[in-house]
Amino acid sequence: MHVPTMAEMMAKGENPEVLFWVGCAGSFDQRAQNITKAFVTILDKVGINYAILGKEEMCTGDPARRAGNEFMFQMMAYQNIQVLNGYGIKKIVTACPHCFNTLKNEYPELGGNYEVIHHATFLQQLIDEGKIKMAEGGSFKGKKITYHDSCYLGRANNIYEAPRKVLEALDVSLVEMKRCKSNGLCCGAGGAQMFKEEEKGTTRINFERTNEALETGASVIAAACPFCNTMMTDGVKNSNKEEEVQVMDIAELVAASMKN
Repeated sequence: MHVPTMAEMMAKGENPEVLFWVGCAGSFDQRAQNITKAFVTILDKVGINYAILGKEEMCTGDPARRAGNEFMFQMMAYQNIQVLNGYGIKKIVTACPHCFNTLKNEYPELGGNYEVIHHATFLQQLIDEGKIKMAEGGSFKGKKITYHDSCYLGRANNIYEAPRKVLEALDVSLVEMKRCKSNGLCCGAGGAQMFKEEEKGTTRINFERTNEALETGASVIAAACPFCNTMMTDGVKNSNKEEEVQVMDIAELVAASMKN
């Protein structure tokens, strides 16, 4: 896949319509790399003029700030803001709610003001505009799918409808878990918990959340966050259900259902 970088574009004197912020998970985690590829496939098919920062992209600093290392967060944020402002970036789209929340809500006070869109909202816009066209009788048509709300997308930014509208466009049978939307349960990875051992307790949060998803009888658990994807996948493996139940990002579901 050829994915243009900002440096390449600027060298040609071009400016992309959107900057795709890949994020650490989307760059380095093998499972999340598939989400990145799926999203890029969609951008290419739809003909969106986009670029990534490539090696110039650093972590947004979200895990550092959540874990209490404010100094580290500000260093990382300032470095990213310098790069973004240097390129005159106006619009950023990202497939990670953690990056989305940090870039949108926490960078402005440090001088980074951008229009930041999560890929769930972006995909919904493309579907509404008729740019994404689904194949007749897509691969997920009529399948039972449940959607897990990411904390940073849902409660932190009030984005509940966009991912569900994207799933509706796939003609699936959407079944909600008992705890959903503003009452949803965290997958267990937010607030930098992804990178530390859990405290003692009776069960892991991701096992409890995955069991709620499995109770719906869905064959696909849809997520819109690479951290949630990891946690729910571990939960499915723990229940020995990986043969029957898939955990997929909404971008992967859309990429697999689009007209060629």
